[in-house]
Amino acid sequence: MKKADLPQKICLVCNHPFTWRKKWEKNWSEVKYCSKRCASNRHSLKHKS
Repeated sequence: MKKADLPQKICLVCNHPFTWRKKWEKNWSEVKYCSKRCASNRHSLKHKS
């Protein structure tokens, strides 16, 4: 499978697109952040009302 054919999401913290990875195979629907760095900075995410 080519990388271009893999599913993508947008990171909730940095707003950059990231692609599916083998390590996320079982929980892809729950993945929200592109990296551990963004996951640790999720508290800086500002919620819009």
